[in-house]
Amino acid sequence: MLDWAGLHPDEGPEQGGDLRPYFQSQRTELYKKYAQELVEKGYAYYAFDTPEELAELRAKMRAAGEPPLKYNYQIRGKMRNSLSMKDKDVQAALDAEESYVIRLLIPEDRTFEFDDIVRGHVSFASREVDDQVLIKSDGFPTYHLANVVDDHLMQISHVIRGEEWLSSVPKHVLLYECFGWQPPAMAHLPLIFNPDGSKMSKRDITSLEELPQGKVDADVETYIKAGYEKEAIINYIALLGWNPGEGEEQEVFSLPELVERFSLERVNKSAAIFDLQKLNWINSEHIARRDVKSLAQQLKPQLEENGLTFPSDEYLEKVVELLQTRLHFTGDFIRIGKYFFEDPDDYEPKVVRKRWKDDSQKLVLEFCDEISKLNAFTTENIEATLRQVAEKNEVGGGRIIHPVRLAVTGVGVGPGLFEILQVLGKETVIRRLKKGAEIIPGLKE
Repeated sequence: MLDWAGLHPDEGPEQGGDLRPYFQSQRTELYKKYAQELVEKGYAYYAFDTPEELAELRAKMRAAGEPPLKYNYQIRGKMRNSLSMKDKDVQAALDAEESYVIRLLIPEDRTFEFDDIVRGHVSFASREVDDQVLIKSDGFPTYHLANVVDDHLMQISHVIRGEEWLSSVPKHVLLYECFGWQPPAMAHLPLIFNPDGSKMSKRDITSLEELPQGKVDADVETYIKAGYEKEAIINYIALLGWNPGEGEEQEVFSLPELVERFSLERVNKSAAIFDLQKLNWINSEHIARRDVKSLAQQLKPQLEENGLTFPSDEYLEKVVELLQTRLHFTGDFIRIGKYFFEDPDDYEPKVVRKRWKDDSQKLVLEFCDEISKLNAFTTENIEATLRQVAEKNEVGGGRIIHPVRLAVTGVGVGPGLFEILQVLGKETVIRRLKKGAEIIPGLKE
């Protein structure tokens, strides 16, 4: 998804770099080395408790109405670990290759304090923190050890993640302290909620139309399939919890603008609500700002897939320029602009009833006759001709504009009429006006 969005890491598995390897599965010996260092310094310990023993303890505590099990200062002395066992028994267990985990030794009575870029000054009592497993029984690290070791060795300056990780920071702060390392700056971002206030989650759907009321999907791929512009998705995600500053009204940003303007200091603490309508608006704004030539090239395959032809790239670009500000999605192009590529084979019934008057046939044919005389088929000449016909018949311009639009396009709304007629060309317009003037009166009846 990051690659699709044009967000390319400076260094990583694909890009390469000096700080390889990048996959945790290739760094397990490194984690074991640092975990062993913690054990030797007295900051961590071996725990030989079996899953069955821990499950039994949890059940007993639950039956006694006690809080859920936290493997901490209250419990560790009663369990099978290198703190409660004699040294010789610990060594015997290790020699016998008994299954064990390595746990971080959390101080009993301490307050962990740190400054978060988003949350401000935060503190946690150590009594609320459990002795986190650092190395699992299969020899692989947990996130807590791996992320601290990796972030330090890979020279990470900022850790930016969701606020659900905030409660884990005391363990990470302690690990940095135990290793004698400087922690990176930390920023815990607000969660993104559904419109109904519930937490977002991925959904097993094939399109956004399948979403339950008040819900949105957390999977970016769903929005790609729905036809959203990548620039719009990046733009909207940036606005979820962030704003450019007091009094700033700009909401549509390009990626370079976001790079220049974005700051963690302006990220809100409160949860953001995902508004699909706002995303739709931002998507249409990004389409409206696209380069006409590149947008036309992107739309070409749509026309080919639907068997629609056009005389030249220049013609297509003129059509795109007219419709660009009306596109919520690039997939709307044929639906709203099909009449630019083939004569309408039907006419919108509501528009027929509303816009085709008793004198419409006469006015349309008179207008048709007058524009056939034009040497230069420009928007200015077309409009001037229509106004002349309206004045001659003592009617308002709308009395001709609406039925002409209906006859030429088959619909009642769209870009400016005179621009449509100029792009279509005199021959096509005359043909369609005559056809409409012949067919529509019968539809009216």
